[in-house]
Amino acid sequence: MALRPNFRLYLITDRRLAETNGGLLAVIERALHGAAQTAEPGSVAVQLREKDLDARELVELGSALRRVCSAYGAPMLINDRIDVAIAIGADGVHLPARSYSPGDARALLGPSRLIGVSTHTLEELAAASAADADFAVFGPVFEPISKTAYTMSTGAAGLAAACAQSSIPVFALGGISVARLGALRQAPEFRGATSFAGAAVIGAVIGSRDPAAAARELLAALKAAP
Repeated sequence: MALRPNFRLYLITDRRLAETNGGLLAVIERALHGAAQTAEPGSVAVQLREKDLDARELVELGSALRRVCSAYGAPMLINDRIDVAIAIGADGVHLPARSYSPGDARALLGPSRLIGVSTHTLEELAAASAADADFAVFGPVFEPISKTAYTMSTGAAGLAAACAQSSIPVFALGGISVARLGALRQAPEFRGATSFAGAAVIGAVIGSRDPAAAARELLAALKAAP
């Protein structure tokens, strides 16, 4: 049986983007502190996604980030590296679209850790839904804030179609902002999208001058979203 993620805001790391804002650990701590002022513990999850680091560097950074997340009751997942997730006691892994199958990851991680999957098409989302993933990130919905999109953005209609067909929670990724979450709320095609679980962001928080306020505002917008 799939686990049900309780978070609404899925914060994905980018340590280079955070360099001019006090460093990654400081930015994540500020974001989680801001979220804790207005939301219940666990409303934000963090994915450590630093693909260019080797295993030792990931374990060192992940262990430090794990302590920050634990202080705020925030689930922490590791991008792709199941070995690192096990080594530091992370709450789960996030699998890129062409990574391990969720079933193989589950065999290694056991039943109590979250498995998320990145998806870009309805076909990938259907495969994730059928393969023992706990949730999916779908996008890009809009043009990304902090990086180049790999595929064309889907807009509200594409996200609505994804949520309509998915049997697992779906997190929107790509160019997410408070204003755009408001636009999703107003989009007729998005009404009844019961699989919509929240938003995954990088630049909207990591690149913000005030990560605490950015996290608070995004959570408030998500609370009002469908």
